[in-house]
Amino acid sequence: MKLTADEILSLSAVELGAKIAAGEVTSVEATTAYLDRAEAAEKNINAFITLDREGALAGAKEVDRKIAAGELKSPIAGVPVAIKANMCIEGKLTSCASHILDNFYPTYTSTAVEKLLEAGAVNLGSTNMDEFAMGSTSETSYFGPTHNPWDLDRVPGGSSGGSAAAVAANECAVALGSDTGGSIRQPASFCGITGIKPTYGRVSRYGLIAYGSSLDQIGPLGKDVTDCATILEIISGKDLKDSTSVGVNAGEDTADERMKTDFTSALKADVKGMKIGVPKDYFLEGIDEDVKKAVLAAADRLKELGAEVEEFDLGMVEYAIPAYYIIACAEASSNLERFDGVKYGYRTKDYNDLHEMYKKTRSEGFGPEVKRRIMLGSFVLSSGYYDAYYVKALRVKALIKKAFDKAFEKYDVILGPVAPTTALKCGESLSDPIKMYLGDVYTVAINLAGIPGISLPCGYDKNGLPIGLQLLGQTFEEKKIIRAAYTFEQSFKDEVKKPDFSKILKENTDNSPEVNKSFSGAGTAPGIN
Repeated sequence: MKLTADEILSLSAVELGAKIAAGEVTSVEATTAYLDRAEAAEKNINAFITLDREGALAGAKEVDRKIAAGELKSPIAGVPVAIKANMCIEGKLTSCASHILDNFYPTYTSTAVEKLLEAGAVNLGSTNMDEFAMGSTSETSYFGPTHNPWDLDRVPGGSSGGSAAAVAANECAVALGSDTGGSIRQPASFCGITGIKPTYGRVSRYGLIAYGSSLDQIGPLGKDVTDCATILEIISGKDLKDSTSVGVNAGEDTADERMKTDFTSALKADVKGMKIGVPKDYFLEGIDEDVKKAVLAAADRLKELGAEVEEFDLGMVEYAIPAYYIIACAEASSNLERFDGVKYGYRTKDYNDLHEMYKKTRSEGFGPEVKRRIMLGSFVLSSGYYDAYYVKALRVKALIKKAFDKAFEKYDVILGPVAPTTALKCGESLSDPIKMYLGDVYTVAINLAGIPGISLPCGYDKNGLPIGLQLLGQTFEEKKIIRAAYTFEQSFKDEVKKPDFSKILKENTDNSPEVNKSFSGAGTAPGIN
């Protein structure tokens, strides 16, 4: 019996992959369903910068051929996906949601995306984001803000807000995002979906346009834990093109069990004997009461399911925000100096000499938040301030890692909130950048320590907005957090809610500003295949 478009959209990525493999639906049919939904929803959501119908359908047709010929056996073969706009794809617009790269078409594809495409995923297009991943709301994009599918007047979180909103609004089955200080986990929390930030080095960063090189990690955003574990299994592994990547590919033998990337083997609803620590520091001032209740209720539920749960003092929490923003901005000021209008990207039209060209190109090409962080980074790296700020922040980073190491000597998993609030109203944070930075209080320390974390829904506030539960593990122990998350998810699945899709699809031209985007074959460089 043929599946309807709504039935296709209701399936998780892995469920859809199984239907395609069984011949119950083709990749072309699934891709068409998602493209139709995305084109209908984009007038309100603005989750995509480019949506490539022609390219996606051609890719789906080729995947169907390979499946029929027995050449593709992947669990996501034929499944429509979306890619955050800071991951290079050969011949496709990769803009980082910035004016300075709004004409950049890479000549190569990032390793994580390449692995996904080799597994048979069908790329629908690039998702909107905060410019150069600098923000927590997805409002700083040159292509206009992304809106939260749960409430169009609220932000989807950031910087991977486009990827999260696209998954939540059923505009794609699963998406890739990047996480520098919570940019996968926080939008996953705000949009009521699941997202994993892997251990630093678990996934190759080759082809990811850098914000903070020592902090950035690519990870999946999906409808459930199974989808995220499956995608992470596909994109993980050592990459000779990235010296910071580590590990082995799935199925290879290794003496260290933690280095194996068979993450789907951890999809077991069993936490008996697992020790879970709950930091008292995460539940002091600043956290909304609804968020606090939902997260602590999740801890109680895991305890009922057999885990040993106890509170403890983590320490160093108050130092995470200043240390993170000093280090991240310092690395950003270094990474973004390459965008000068000389070799690629936007170049100002009116200039008299080289220095004026640099100045005007960057002034016109970068947005306010990017400029703010570049200036802050340049300041902390400057003579006279390097030792006082940057070196001190590096020392704090080491102390934060030491605090987590001490905690993981006793606990298998650390449990806490993802963010102190649910999704904020549009515009609230842009007028007060410090407020936006402080919203990352529960996420940035994880990037400083390089440890893995997962966000998944655990409840809803008084306005019906989703609340995210964050589970953290020791380096390269993704399987433990996946197991704990899957166990909770199975116990919570009857309480999971979805956005009101009728509002997402309602005709409304006022929500989305006029932006530089089009959809029929958008983002493909002329003459490049």
